[in-house]
Amino acid sequence: MSLIERYAANLQGRDLAIGDIHGHYSRLEACLAAIDFDPKRDRLFSVGDLVDRGPESERALDWLALPWFHAVRGNHEDVAIRCARGNPIDRDAYSRNGGDWFMALPASGQQRFASAFAKLPIAIEVRTGPGVVGLLHADCPLSDWRLLAHALDEAGPSARLTEACMWSRRRIESQDCSGVDGIRAVIVGHTPMPALQTLGNVYHIDTAGWQSSGYFTLLNLASLEAEMPAMPNLPPP
Repeated sequence: MSLIERYAANLQGRDLAIGDIHGHYSRLEACLAAIDFDPKRDRLFSVGDLVDRGPESERALDWLALPWFHAVRGNHEDVAIRCARGNPIDRDAYSRNGGDWFMALPASGQQRFASAFAKLPIAIEVRTGPGVVGLLHADCPLSDWRLLAHALDEAGPSARLTEACMWSRRRIESQDCSGVDGIRAVIVGHTPMPALQTLGNVYHIDTAGWQSSGYFTLLNLASLEAEMPAMPNLPPP
């Protein structure tokens, strides 16, 4: 199984990327309504972290079943998979980061979510008119996207490589503007920001829509511009 999924250009409508959702699907629905999102024509691509912290984490499976919604695997999905499989996790840290709902599920429920999360790719490529755009949860750990794509296509990348894609904050913490070769742009989430930040051709779009003081950024993949201004989310958490 390849860990990268590729999508042809959307010739009918818009392709949008959304930052970390963290169980706030009603707030996301309000934002989509505000920009007249059309599920018959438009597509929504998530940079992962669908669950934890918010009150609607269990809706994640319903969203993953939608034909116009596509997501990469985030670090919160990664922890859920490990928990369900009995691998060692820091349960106190998981609780502090919103994982109590998952740990309270019966084993069958945990397995149902983990199975769906394990099917999520590490990376997504979307073709647009100006070029291909890549999506990851946290960062591209390699200087050239083509090297990463090749490793993910082989379905045998090192655990260190995939973990960096889901967990790394190196680029944002060091304010590395060198960018990623071999791709028009890379869209990531993972690190909450007060506003969209671009480092080279890497777009950090987690503007904390899951917090009462934050908002969701919906980035148009063709224009690489936000579809709506910074605004508080409704309804409140």
